[in-house]
Amino acid sequence: MLDPPAGAPAAADARAMPPVVSVVTPAKNAAAYIGETIASALAQADVSEVIVVDDGSTDDTVAIVQAIRDPRLCLIMNDASGVSAARNLGARGARGDWLMFLDADDRLRADAVTTLLTAAKTAPHAVLVYGDYNTIDSAGQAIGRRGLLKGRLKPSGNVLERLACGNFIVNGGIMLVRAEAFRATGGFDVSLRYCEDWHCWCRLAATGEFAYVPELLLDYRLHTANTMNAAVRTPQDFFPAVARVFDDELILGKLPSGAAPRLRRAAEIHLVTYAAMQAIRFRRYREALTYLGMVGRRSLKAMPRSAIKIALSYLGI
Repeated sequence: MLDPPAGAPAAADARAMPPVVSVVTPAKNAAAYIGETIASALAQADVSEVIVVDDGSTDDTVAIVQAIRDPRLCLIMNDASGVSAARNLGARGARGDWLMFLDADDRLRADAVTTLLTAAKTAPHAVLVYGDYNTIDSAGQAIGRRGLLKGRLKPSGNVLERLACGNFIVNGGIMLVRAEAFRATGGFDVSLRYCEDWHCWCRLAATGEFAYVPELLLDYRLHTANTMNAAVRTPQDFFPAVARVFDDELILGKLPSGAAPRLRRAAEIHLVTYAAMQAIRFRRYREALTYLGMVGRRSLKAMPRSAIKIALSYLGI
């Protein structure tokens, strides 16, 4: 994780300057999509720099990035240390007041960053501002029908208790986080292989408010190479993150007294249901039934309502 920043707070005149947004994109063997991803970031009027951190690619990812001639683009080479280390490295060198973590296979929609910054002006105390996403396939074609969920507003304000039940943000490309807050909370935990973003967002939610803007800001690409969408993911892959969230003193200190066991059970149900939905997506029905039985008879009583919500969210319906 990142070390807390040293030095005094920025002066008042510096805070009065227009906000600077840094986009951090970790990339590993992303040649098929990285050019489109970078183009979508550079097209944002309020993005001052795009930092691509190559995490040991063996394809043409580096060559594609190097061929893009734009002074706002920076390429950093990493040594295959993983996505969390790559994001932390990019954030450490970023100059922006705000950070966005854009995956190398996704693409921002027009004016996404401006929309988030506009929302941030109405929520001056928010440490994180986020929107929503649509899903696309490997060819870039829209899939799912998330437009049907426009009436389903996500939370603003103190969101920690809700977020501890499950990662409703899902993708770092739909949000801006204050760089100072991100560094102060330590960044992404490099010991976690999965759901490291959820743990990071929970730590941020323990330090301040979130603000939600109900706009589709990102095309989130779903394909079998996605870390969270590969068919081989099982609930056991995700449980270390659950343990980390509910063993984190910063998070526990801001949860209501006695709420942690209930919220932990809800988080486990959330992730087991997610694994079941993915198994169904890949027609692995026996595994889906096994996953749904993992949380035990008591938790299964809460499963049907949870399953519907999570299935709608993750399947893009």
